[in-house]
Amino acid sequence: MADADPISRATAPRGLLLVLPALVAFQAISTDLYLPALPAIGRALGAGVAEVQLTLSLFLVGFGVAQLAWGPASDRWGRRPLLLLGTALYTFASLACAAASSIETLTAFRVVQAIAACSGVVLGRAVVRDLFEPVAAARVLAYLGTAMALAPILGPILGGWLTLAFGWRATFAALALFGALAFTGVLFAVPETNRRKDPSAVRPRVLLANYRGLFADRLYLARVAVAALGYAGIFTFISGSPHVLIDAAGLRPDQYGLCFAAGVAGWMGGTFAAGRLNARLGLPGLLAIGTRTSAVAAILGLGLAFASPPSWPALVFPMFLFMAGAGFTLPTAMALAIGPYPDKAGLASALLGFLQLLFAALVGFVVSGLYDRTAVPMMAILSLASLAGLLTARFASPGSDRSSR
Repeated sequence: MADADPISRATAPRGLLLVLPALVAFQAISTDLYLPALPAIGRALGAGVAEVQLTLSLFLVGFGVAQLAWGPASDRWGRRPLLLLGTALYTFASLACAAASSIETLTAFRVVQAIAACSGVVLGRAVVRDLFEPVAAARVLAYLGTAMALAPILGPILGGWLTLAFGWRATFAALALFGALAFTGVLFAVPETNRRKDPSAVRPRVLLANYRGLFADRLYLARVAVAALGYAGIFTFISGSPHVLIDAAGLRPDQYGLCFAAGVAGWMGGTFAAGRLNARLGLPGLLAIGTRTSAVAAILGLGLAFASPPSWPALVFPMFLFMAGAGFTLPTAMALAIGPYPDKAGLASALLGFLQLLFAALVGFVVSGLYDRTAVPMMAILSLASLAGLLTARFASPGSDRSSR
């Protein structure tokens, strides 16, 4: 290992590598499990498409903003105690969502759920940075992406079944169970990995100075931008596909779950391939393959959207290819962004996640506002994000950063 006094895989509890995928999957499971229930939530609570969309978009806003607190706090007090707090709060908020009687109450507790959920993602990435140097961290994050892809693959399928059998509230009961299991996993399998606790990490003056330092790092910002644009494309599909495939194409919630799972299978294949090809291609090669594949897939999807009415084959095939490219791009860009900051891994991870999700939330508002019962607006936004990511990747080259080599 390049860093001083890290906990190695040999000395860490074996269960840690099982808990990490669950931690970094909190966002995916929190959004994907209830996607098939979105139309049912609108009908049950008397809410329109835009109001229901707020339960998704404001989740991302809360998730993104809260990262700015979880990351620095973990640099100060450690990863483990904050993970325990976050998973416990997540379980409570999920139960409150299940009991909500109005769209306003549901949206409010979705924000609380988001604040809690982001602890797993931010601190999970920080744990990986505590244990691995940047190149190895990119490989580990890629393999974690393969494992956590089970959440978006199985989530919509399970969510569709639960919605049909028990109603939309059952999806949030399932999320509460997930939170309780994650809390148990942290309690018994996650050691404290932060060996460089900084007593000044949460002091306002120091915190502002640290954030200014990250914003002044153009290479860091370029890598964050690549990750943000890639995730914006993914969220375009997450936020737009339920309405296109269920409302416009006429699929049942369980059928939608299968279509969504087919798209996410591309992510699983991409992250697995990126992990295997990490040493052979290097980080620049992984970024190039990922961004090019996603751009080609998005343009193909836009062409199919113009050529035919909404149908699942015209949407699922290009999204499979897009997600495969994203599986190369996102773990690589994240590892490159956080890698040069071993002393501020929580902070760097938090700012990355905040900017990524803030942009994705804005994209969600645009997708819902432009929805016209076709796939054209969704695929057009996906194409713009993919092309921008392809161009931005040229400025995120690891060659100008010694720590990423």
